[in-house]
Parts: sequence; C-alpha cells; structure tokens
Amino acid sequence: MADGLESAPGPRLTELAHGGGCGCKIAPGVLRDLLAGQPAPGAFPNLLVGTETSDDAAVWQVDENACVISTTDFFMPMVDDPFDFGRIAATNAISDVYAMGGRPVMALAILGMPVDKLAPATIREILRGGASVCGEAGIPVAGGHSIDAPEPIYGLAVTGLVHPDRLRRNTGARPGDALILTKGLGVGIYSAAIRKGALDAAGYAEMLASTTLLNRVGADLAADPEVRGITDVTGFGILGHALEMARGSGATLRIAARELPWLEQAERLAEAGFATGASTRNWASYGEEIRLPADMPDWRRRLLTDPQTSGGLLVACAEGAADLLLAAIHSAGYPMARRIGEVLAGDPVVVVA
Repeated sequence: MADGLESAPGPRLTELAHGGGCGCKIAPGVLRDLLAGQPAPGAFPNLLVGTETSDDAAVWQVDENACVISTTDFFMPMVDDPFDFGRIAATNAISDVYAMGGRPVMALAILGMPVDKLAPATIREILRGGASVCGEAGIPVAGGHSIDAPEPIYGLAVTGLVHPDRLRRNTGARPGDALILTKGLGVGIYSAAIRKGALDAAGYAEMLASTTLLNRVGADLAADPEVRGITDVTGFGILGHALEMARGSGATLRIAARELPWLEQAERLAEAGFATGASTRNWASYGEEIRLPADMPDWRRRLLTDPQTSGGLLVACAEGAADLLLAAIHSAGYPMARRIGEVLAGDPVVVVA
C-alpha cells in the first residue's frame, strides 16, 4: 500500500475515523462561538499566555528566569500505518512548545481506541511511534490516560520550559517585518488523496518526512531578538494562522502567493479536486478579514485553507535579518523554508497578492 501499512490485523485506521489529523479541528468560527461564553481566566498575573489571542500554548511564569509552557494536541488518524500515525501525532503536539520559543521537557500520552476493533499490536505500534518521536526530542513519555473510544484518537500533553526573554507569541509581528514559513504546504490535500488511494509512495514519503520533522528550530529562532513572533501552521491553514497573527499583532499580513512552498504534488491534486472538509469550514470562518485576488480559482483558494497536520512555523522577523535567518533555517534541516510575505501597518487582515 502507498501509505506504508503492508499487513496488519483488523480494519484500516482511516476507515475507523470520520476525519484525520488536524483536519479534525473544530472550525475557527465555531470555536470562537463555543469559547465566547466561557469565563476569563481571571486575575492570574503569572499567566502570561492564555486563550486571549488563540496562541499555541499556555504559559505560566514561575520566576524571573523560567516559564512553564503547557499544551495538548490529539487527533484521529490520517494514515493507516499505526507507527507513522503515532509519529505524526507526537511531532504535531510537541510543535506547540517550539512555537512559543521553548524546549519540551516531558509528555503525557492521550489515547482513545476502539479496543474491540483494533488488535493490541496495532495500538502498541501507535504508542511506539509517539515514543520514538519523544525520544528524538529528548523527552520521556511520563504517563498518560486512555479510554475505550468509538474512533482511534492519539496525541500528547506536553510540558516545556522557556526563559521569559525568549518567549515568542503570535502577537509580536510589527510593520516592516518579513514573514518566513519553515515547511511546505499541502498536507491536508495529501491526506485527502490517501483516503481515496490516490497518493503514490513518493508522495507518502514526502508527507511523512514533513509531518515528522520536529519544529525544534523555533527554540533557536527565539534566541534572536530580531525574531518578533512565531506561530505554527496547523488545522486552520496558512490563512487561518496568519489571521490569528494579524489579529494578535494589530497589523496587516501580506502574503505573496507565488512564494508559498508547496509539497510536490499539492497543486496537481488540488486542481484535480482533492480537498478536506476542513478546508471548506476554514474558509467559511474567515470572513472579510481575508482578501484574495478576485481571479483566484477555487482550487487554489482551497490550498490556502488546507489544514496542515504538523505544519511549519510562521515567523515574523526584522526585515534586515530575514536573509540570514532563512539561511540558518535551511542549515538546520528545513529545505522548504521560504520568505513568503511582509507585515504592514493597517487593519488586522491577511492580504494575498
């Protein structure tokens, strides 16, 4: 099979799930409605980052030299190989810590499995995949929680640490900054193709290489004062997460469509009609805060709203430092990193040109 699972007892993992990867996320507009009636965290001066700007993780300042980063992420399978599913989910969950400029220190596993449908060996492989990525990140899986669930779910709760001076948020972009994206786009398109058996072995390998590449470069970037803001690009697509940065920073983000890096088959598959339901839900949530060229075809717009599972980091940095930072990102092992736009003074919108 193209997605790596040659022979395993029981049904395909993707057959047991109504969605997969970060395409499972509740649409941003719906999420805002759900959270609208929730009480604010209250007067907690040590809570530096909460829910106020849809940032990647919560941050609690312990003292003048240390902050604790806390995050959780989990989803249903987008691939059928259980080991690969575990690796992708773990890489995605750890990314939130790197996106805040921190380094992870430990993880807890989150596991929900239809134990009457999946063999124990398959579930063990999911856990082994997640543990292998945690090992690569240099952290233990120190515990977790499991339930019997109708659909397979796996992810991590991750704890990290960061010095207050190195904390980076999605609120720091300033007019005049350059925008850099560290990974290629199109993961959701690829996952849609997997479900229909239309992604070849080369495409699967490309997707797996991207989705299991840890975003550890975020911690290194945060050490540079010329890096103003960072967020990771996941289920809301490049447009959705750019919009969160625009809102949080009170500025306009201008994205040059021709500069966006795409996985090799993404444009061809999108033009052929492959898309996730999340792409449509994302677009319906953006409203007038997203401005696209009038002649942009629907298939290309779907690429921009494509949910990215374990996607790259969107980085806002000083214009004069952009070239050197981009070279450093390439050297750190992110060959598809590109400079994709700029930050402008103006309303908190995203303009694609």
